[in-house]
Amino acid sequence: MTLFVRCLLVLLAVFHPPVSARPPAKPATFLLNGELLRLHKEKIQKGDTRLRKALDAVLKTAEKTLSNPAYSVMQKTRNPPSGDKHDYMSVGPYWWPDPTKPDGLPYIRKDGQVNPERSAIPDADNFKKLVQDVQVLTVSYYFTEEERFARRAAELLRVWFLDEATRMNPHLKYGQAIPGITEGRGIGLIDTRGLATLTDAVQLLKSSRAWSTRDEAGMQNWARQFLDWMQTSPIGRDEEDEHNNHGTYYDLQAVALALYTGNQALARQILEQKTTQRIASQLKPDGSQPHELARTLSWNYSLMNLTGFFGLAQLAENVKVDLWTYQTPDGKSIRKAYEWMLPFAEGKKPWTHQQIKALHPEEFAPLRVVAAARFAEPNETPVKEPEDSFFVLTHSLF
Repeated sequence: MTLFVRCLLVLLAVFHPPVSARPPAKPATFLLNGELLRLHKEKIQKGDTRLRKALDAVLKTAEKTLSNPAYSVMQKTRNPPSGDKHDYMSVGPYWWPDPTKPDGLPYIRKDGQVNPERSAIPDADNFKKLVQDVQVLTVSYYFTEEERFARRAAELLRVWFLDEATRMNPHLKYGQAIPGITEGRGIGLIDTRGLATLTDAVQLLKSSRAWSTRDEAGMQNWARQFLDWMQTSPIGRDEEDEHNNHGTYYDLQAVALALYTGNQALARQILEQKTTQRIASQLKPDGSQPHELARTLSWNYSLMNLTGFFGLAQLAENVKVDLWTYQTPDGKSIRKAYEWMLPFAEGKKPWTHQQIKALHPEEFAPLRVVAAARFAEPNETPVKEPEDSFFVLTHSLF
């Protein structure tokens, strides 16, 4: 074999790793459909070109992710009120200096308009990047069984959650602060909604040598402490009481963390006692979402909240709770919320609610794919799958 051919084979192995020919195992994921992942991996093994193309695109992203820096709460230049940089902190995105006050304090709210000062404290952005990187790395590991993807994902998780020098303390006391008003709010919990995604990522890592029993024990401990803080602290309980998307995503995080830490009874309790109440309080019988429609970005928030309810319905399947067909006594349901938004996404109705930024109906497409499997009807219009490769491969909504 010539040197050129050997080099070519090495490059092909790096950029197009082979998928194992062994029968794929179903991963024990919570938010992602483990059986769908298993089926897609099996189809790729058998030569499915559409899924292979999607996998190649995801692997290309994963290759770039390998060289991304690790993220940590220690990378901010400002100290939180506690003086401990291990404490996560952020400022509310829609709060601005008051131009009538010399020092701008207290800040005033401009709904839907993000103050660029928020990015001066990088914890929120870094957490989003962490979730994105770990998600693509662990999915790439599952489909290829390439340990390098798992190793990097494990490193990123250890830096953010486990290593003494860089870890985040398991609370959110200083999330979405408002200068001149409060050092932190329950609303700040929306910043960490990606924890639901990370629980699945850790599940995908468990088969790798890169994720040790010590790592798993440490992550379990962190998750239990954070979940306990969510349920018992004044800030956490304040967010639990929200009656819009904040309440929905509180449940999403809490249920995912409960499932990850093996507390299925708590997951079921939240779904049956809290999430069903949110369906009753947040939706109208026709499916509209009045709390989200009152926002200046009414489309974005209606879609975001409905996506959160879809995620909760997916999590509920793990404890045999059926939110897909659940209806309140007066007929409110996730399905009706979906059907209410569908004509606007299809362009059959004009969106007449306030929307201060461009409306992107194509963002509804992932929900249509998931809904087609849950709400299938004989005469339903065929659903065109989104072009996003990660979604095609995983059907992940988050």
